[in-house]
Amino acid sequence: MPRFSVIVPAYQVQAYLHECLESVLSQSYPDLELIAVDDCSPDACGAVIDEFAARDPRVRAVHLPANAGLGPARNAGMERATGDYLVFLDGDDTLTPDALLALADRLKETGEPDVLVYDYARAHWSGETVRNRVAAELTEHGPAPFRLEDRPGLLNLLMVAWNKAYRREFVERAGFTFPPGYYEDTPWTYPVLMTAESIATLDRVCVHYRQRRTGGILRTTSERHFDVFDQYDRVFAFLDERPGLRRWRPVLFRRMVDHLATVYTRRDRLPRGSRAAFLRRARVHCRRHRTPGASGSARARVHHTMVRFGLHRTYRALRLAAALRRRWARIAGRLPRALRRAALRLHYRFQRLLPLRADRAVFAADGGRGHGGDPGALESAVRELAPHIRTAWVARPEYHHTLPPGARRLAPGTAAHFSALARSAYLVTDADTVPGLVKRKGQVLVQTRRGTPLGHEGLDLLERPAAARDTDFARLLAGVDQWDYVVSADRHSTLTWERVCPGRYTTLEYGRPRTDRFHTATGADVARLRESLGVPEGSVAILYAPAHRDYRRTQRRLLDLERLVRRLGPRFVVLALAAHHPYGGPREAASDRVLDVTGHPDVTALCLASDALVTDYSPLMFDYAGLDRPVVLHIDDWEAYEAARGAYFDPRAFPPGAVAGGEDELIDIFATGHWCGARSARLRADFRARFCPYDDGRAAERVVRRVVLGESDLPPVVPLEGRRPVPSAGAVSGPPALTTVPQQQPAGVLAVTDRG
Repeated sequence: MPRFSVIVPAYQVQAYLHECLESVLSQSYPDLELIAVDDCSPDACGAVIDEFAARDPRVRAVHLPANAGLGPARNAGMERATGDYLVFLDGDDTLTPDALLALADRLKETGEPDVLVYDYARAHWSGETVRNRVAAELTEHGPAPFRLEDRPGLLNLLMVAWNKAYRREFVERAGFTFPPGYYEDTPWTYPVLMTAESIATLDRVCVHYRQRRTGGILRTTSERHFDVFDQYDRVFAFLDERPGLRRWRPVLFRRMVDHLATVYTRRDRLPRGSRAAFLRRARVHCRRHRTPGASGSARARVHHTMVRFGLHRTYRALRLAAALRRRWARIAGRLPRALRRAALRLHYRFQRLLPLRADRAVFAADGGRGHGGDPGALESAVRELAPHIRTAWVARPEYHHTLPPGARRLAPGTAAHFSALARSAYLVTDADTVPGLVKRKGQVLVQTRRGTPLGHEGLDLLERPAAARDTDFARLLAGVDQWDYVVSADRHSTLTWERVCPGRYTTLEYGRPRTDRFHTATGADVARLRESLGVPEGSVAILYAPAHRDYRRTQRRLLDLERLVRRLGPRFVVLALAAHHPYGGPREAASDRVLDVTGHPDVTALCLASDALVTDYSPLMFDYAGLDRPVVLHIDDWEAYEAARGAYFDPRAFPPGAVAGGEDELIDIFATGHWCGARSARLRADFRARFCPYDDGRAAERVVRRVVLGESDLPPVVPLEGRRPVPSAGAVSGPPALTTVPQQQPAGVLAVTDRG
């Protein structure tokens, strides 16, 4: 008897069915049977199912003699199911990696409940992935399992069959089946949740719900959308047969009216000319099932009034008025913006006619972020070493709380911003270009870049279109021509930047300014940071920072972090950073041992608060190595990453610590202590010698003294063996972080340094 029976009905989804079935069979939890039901599909769905059945004995192919619809096709799969739990998956959707393993663990934790509700994300055809907006209802805090009356908020979730796992004995004992017609999930999901004696939740994205551009039922214009009335008749008939469940009538009535209003207002569902008939039938339906006590928001009450009274003409008039209001708002909004842009251009041109202010400096981080990174370290050093220089920081208003009291706050695109840009003698940024800048004679632009390069950058991306995306190389080179100084951390960075961003600038190979804090922070500072993040005292905090995958349209975590901390035990917690990418894909919700720190404004603080770093290709590994704490690489897709992005060296051949090729191997590295063992320390020492030769806590000082104060006699670099970074505050076993080891290069690796 398998643990899960995954039932997949298929009808005209031949383009997506292979990916769907593969997502089930490739699960890390293999104890399953896959029942694929060909609903007499006119395309190749049946042939695809037969191919999978011939390849894998866990696949059971079912071919219906005639098209029956989604509900009867699921019933046919249930009749053949033998697993402990039923899991439904539509033929164009997919399971996320390790989803069934997470389900199995949660079912065991909660004592085999009748129903387990889990989360999903909408996977749009454009590549964007958006998590369910009401995922907060799935929080795992509190007692479990429970009944619906204990957590009625579950009814706010999408009422579908495929975001739940059902105990088969419970379904068979209650006699639940799917009805025919559209919206077949409605008379299944409500009765199941109201009847279940035990319910549990899993706050994890387990299904990617494909939003097809065309072809989906909810994007099909058809008279069959009138089936929604029959489905709610079945729901209320179920309640009438069970007096103990009638307390749910007000909630279900409100949900029904919301559903009817949705069907009515969506343009792509009802055929032309049928909306008035739909609204008349909705009015009759509301009178039939009218229940006192149903209330909602003002917008919902308007929709309810239109549906209950069949106000078709009123709705059309309101819709026309709303369209006219939106059009006028767009026209009215564009004119002030155009006038404002013209005024700012004129203001900036006038400011450039005024003399430069030699005592002013403007700092900014790419994207208008808050105070931090290399520009933040240089700004602090300027205020300390050159107090006659008045500093200003350009950041979006939501980041102004991160700025120190001594820096003037500037919002991007304001008159004050353009005034500072036009008249400040010093400009410091880590962005490739400074938007709107017309560089004046006498202005000095310091470019800090955003990390030591591992993947290809600059002109090297001309040969990597997946990584280059929409990079404007002409604009990039125009920005390079404005650079006066480029701050470099090591010889590798110097040689790379001068080749991929060729220009007339001067390279300052002085170290990474943002790592100065690693040498100036105290143990008390680390303790405060850990407390602010919620890291329990005495625990080992692992900072997880994956790199962006250019070969994927959507980004996902390659590690199941909840499983990682469960396997490692209560001593470990994970600080999880999401990969930087433009789509903002779904992230697993944080728990008390997996802390989502993606929105934290200061990555340097996260490094100080952690005891170890787990990454793959992120440039953060170079900074973290200077902290002299363990680094573990999790690399299982090197060939794909290198083919899409390109790399300047293979991190597996010259790693900063232990290397894991998979999740289980990573768990073993931490469980056995290899992550902080002697071999890892030797690898880290060699890595530091190559990539952190100047990171001694005075990099920012050297840059300021050279650029702002004009000094040539700069502070000498502290030898590597003489540095004492701040120790970690976690309960790290094994060799201490400050152990000094011989500076040896591994065989077969060319070491490029500045030490002869």
